[in-house]
Amino acid sequence: MEIAITKMSSKGQIVIPSELREGMKEGEQILVIKNGHQLILKRTSELDKNLKEDLEFARRTEEALKRIEEGKGIKMNFDEFIEEMKKW
Repeated sequence: MEIAITKMSSKGQIVIPSELREGMKEGEQILVIKNGHQLILKRTSELDKNLKEDLEFARRTEEALKRIEEGKGIKMNFDEFIEEMKKW
């Protein structure tokens, strides 16, 4: 899993960091899913293959956010977090 940070412009545009754009072409369509406070970006060319996995990831992420909001979150350092995310 790769993680990067970007900003939104005053026009609502975001830039996908170059290290995460590998294999993408200019003009490629991207599906944007809003699930509560999270946004999920997905290449439309890969929807059929991985949509089920993406929806499960979104569901698990939403459950985790609810637990955190309820004060039931688990504290861990960055490396522990990355290892846990690899299990997903």
